[in-house]
Amino acid sequence: MKTDRDDAGVKMVTIASPETVGASTVHSATKSPAHASAMAQDAAANGAAGHAHALSQDKAATRGNGTTEVGATKANADEAEPPEQTEEKPLQIGDRCEVLWRDKTQQLQAIIIERRPVNYTRKRKKKGKTNDPDLETLKIDEIQYYVHYEGQDRRLDEWILIDKFILGTLKRVKDESDEKADDSRKLRRRSGVSSHSGSGHAGSGGGHAGSFSMSGGNWHGGSGDPSLAALEREHEETTKVKNIEKIVMGEYEVECWYFSPYPEEYAQAERLYICEFCLTYMRKPSTYRDHKANCACRHPPGKEIYRETGLSVFEIDGKEHRAYCQNLCLLAKLFLDHKTLYYDVDPFYFYIICQVDDSGAHIVGYFSKEKVSQEDYNLACILTFPQYQKHGYGKFIISFSYELTKLEAKTGSPEKPLSDLGKISYRSYWKYILFNIFSKHDPTKNISVEDISVQTGIKREDIISTLQSLDMIKCWKGQHVIYVKQGQINEYMSQVRHPRLCKPDCLEWKPPKSNN
Repeated sequence: MKTDRDDAGVKMVTIASPETVGASTVHSATKSPAHASAMAQDAAANGAAGHAHALSQDKAATRGNGTTEVGATKANADEAEPPEQTEEKPLQIGDRCEVLWRDKTQQLQAIIIERRPVNYTRKRKKKGKTNDPDLETLKIDEIQYYVHYEGQDRRLDEWILIDKFILGTLKRVKDESDEKADDSRKLRRRSGVSSHSGSGHAGSGGGHAGSFSMSGGNWHGGSGDPSLAALEREHEETTKVKNIEKIVMGEYEVECWYFSPYPEEYAQAERLYICEFCLTYMRKPSTYRDHKANCACRHPPGKEIYRETGLSVFEIDGKEHRAYCQNLCLLAKLFLDHKTLYYDVDPFYFYIICQVDDSGAHIVGYFSKEKVSQEDYNLACILTFPQYQKHGYGKFIISFSYELTKLEAKTGSPEKPLSDLGKISYRSYWKYILFNIFSKHDPTKNISVEDISVQTGIKREDIISTLQSLDMIKCWKGQHVIYVKQGQINEYMSQVRHPRLCKPDCLEWKPPKSNN
């Protein structure tokens, strides 16, 4: 994660490489594979395990014109860049093309999912009319294109100009449709099927805007449930373009990752200003300055249940502090792709993790938990805000949720399904806890999965799946046993960076009566 400071003293968090948000990495720009792995393990799970982290874009870099350098000889002509390829017709939604990434070191395959004029302004619409020109009347370089990098997380989606496209690789949506239709006709000829048979149209929708699917983040589309299919399609269509580019929160300016359903008059703002104490959101910097000068809040509402040096956790009942929790959910949605909880906060408790200094308790992350869970979930959503990543808060939050579970005399598990990033974070935490237990356990004595579950609060299923992934469950004399190599344990414990975990002595909490 790269942090710059502008002239006004606001820290800006930026992203430098797409590898930083792949399935095995959670944070922003890294300097080495080891550093990337460490950052991935620090982040908290997104969604049911959804993390969050916010990044700001580097300035878009333009590509050269692609022509051979003047003076290139015939001998090296084959090594020179190909001639510039030009396009006069504006690109269309659904077109695919390689795009020069921000750091100019690589080209990524992208698909266009939205367009707007270069001089587009976010003024609120009046009576359904805007002053924006008809896109079809504009030249190719007078249009901005919103692209999704295929195979990458949706948080990387961005608005770019035509100079970022490698036009020699352009695949028009119409061309793709024609190719699919040709392939379909060839297949029908080989199989003897008439082109008019069946109730559907051959190649219908192929290559058009509604036919492609965006992946990444924590959106669990494609559940296979017909009753949810329409809702999943509607969710993806509604949220495919982020509506708010950046937020200013405290001393940080952070790029948003995903769409969040703020009220229309706020959703049209390019930048939102968020009070880090009461989470009130504002459109104008002048309003934000006045609010900061007069806001009496210096910590979240609710009850402080955890305190250690520089760190506090507050428990909030969603029913008692509805406005704050709704604002929190709207804010979190900017960094959680899957999240659908915005207004129905009554059935949840929210645990707000704060970094404390002389100016107040600054929110660094949170997790929510159902008041009553039939599946024994001990965590619903979890988020570490981007400006506080790489400080170990992710594993602290996970460990905190398990400490509450142990005080309830239960075992628990995060809400399923886990996102890819969630699996990484939780599997890393579970591995550390198991290896830590094994490193201290007397090898002459037996220990069962049930013993570990009671000791840690982790459900048996999660322990078993973790041991299986580590190849530490073997079949011996007709039964499954935990197979531990002491050398493997010692090596891991000597190399691992010990995470920041919840300290039970600093926790003052009793299970709410409604849970008893």
